[in-house]
Amino acid sequence: MYYYSTRSKAQGLSFAQAALTGLAPDGGLFVPEIIPPYRASVRTSLGTMDFHDIAFETIKPYVYGEIPDTVLADLIHEAYPFSAPLVQVEAQLVLELFHGPTAAFKDFGARFMARAFAYLRRGEEQSLHILVATSGDTGGAVAAGFHGVEGMRVTVLYPKGRVSPLQEQQIAGLGGNIQALAVEGTFDDCQRLVKIAFSDQTLQKQQALSSANSINIARLIPQSIYYAAAAGKAFAGKSDTPQGASPWDALKAAPPGTVSLKPGEPITFCVPSGNFGNLTAGLYAMKMGAPIRGFIAATNSNKTVPDYLASGLYQPRPSQATISNAMDVGAPSNFERMSAQWSWEALRQLLQGVYVSDEATRRIIEEVHHSQGYFLDPHTAVAWQGLNQIRRAASLSGPVGILATAHPAKFAEIVEPLVGPVPVPESLKHVMEGKTLARIIPADISALLEVLC
Repeated sequence: MYYYSTRSKAQGLSFAQAALTGLAPDGGLFVPEIIPPYRASVRTSLGTMDFHDIAFETIKPYVYGEIPDTVLADLIHEAYPFSAPLVQVEAQLVLELFHGPTAAFKDFGARFMARAFAYLRRGEEQSLHILVATSGDTGGAVAAGFHGVEGMRVTVLYPKGRVSPLQEQQIAGLGGNIQALAVEGTFDDCQRLVKIAFSDQTLQKQQALSSANSINIARLIPQSIYYAAAAGKAFAGKSDTPQGASPWDALKAAPPGTVSLKPGEPITFCVPSGNFGNLTAGLYAMKMGAPIRGFIAATNSNKTVPDYLASGLYQPRPSQATISNAMDVGAPSNFERMSAQWSWEALRQLLQGVYVSDEATRRIIEEVHHSQGYFLDPHTAVAWQGLNQIRRAASLSGPVGILATAHPAKFAEIVEPLVGPVPVPESLKHVMEGKTLARIIPADISALLEVLC
């Protein structure tokens, strides 16, 4: 499998080269030469396969010839001591992606990436320096995934004052080989600084650099796993029972699920979207053959992509601060992948766009908790309300699954004033007592280079 820049097909790189480079030299993002289809036997068995087996079959064709099967299987089992349950919240299907160590969907990409990088760089004397910009959950997942991994250094840039207190503790509370930089600006500023740093020739000569944002193909591909697993399950007419971290109110009896799943119906996923890496991974899973009917891209007021889907004009803009802060992205990086691999007409067949205000986000958090005793974080709430808005405008065929991308305890300062105390999963309890070890820098490339060099 070769990987090419979204801006040029002149030179194909291996998976290792593309992953360890992160950003293409011309500033583009790496994409695979093809999106490989599942084998027929896999495609028809997704509803009964073990999560680790689905992960293996999803990732294998992208790394074939570079990571041996036995090594890949070991990496997957080490990366995923958790899975992604598809649960029923009364009349709604929810794909819970917060059962990993940092209680956010970014664990799926970051944990595989850290282990794959360690394998691909075995025997190297120089450390690999990971640069990552985060609007919230990516930084914590990358920090946790790479913390203590031999031969790896990580620098995480996050917008000062624009992540939740718990997110900041996850990003900046580890120390060791993890360096945290609080940037006086927006996520777009953080992302811009990382991209400029990757193009700095002096820095490139001094250090081995790579990225861990979803601009890195090695983090994007593993996120396709949970789409395939959930789609296969729904297609087989199945769902999961709630697990330990499922955020039900202990003072209320959880209502029984009322979703009637009919075998043989493909699912639609409603995806809370910011930088659009998660949704791009879903498109990959669909292209590989997972039984997915389509997607709803639900954003907050940073509605660059919904506007593009409506008009055909892509107009990036400065990000606006909202209560769903991890989605505060006005110029989503992965739009470049989406537009390189699918035309506007094709995307309009696969995606529906919708945006949700902060007021509506708060209201749906209250409504779902009141009626069903289930806590939503602000990002999942955007998807829930976005689905409601789509359903009011048009009918949807088949099952629909909302992606719950983070545990509500990570956003207690927003959720608890609306609905009261949120249950805290074990994975987060120890983080809450930690200290932050961040260095504050202005949103200026010279300041970043001074820290890095």
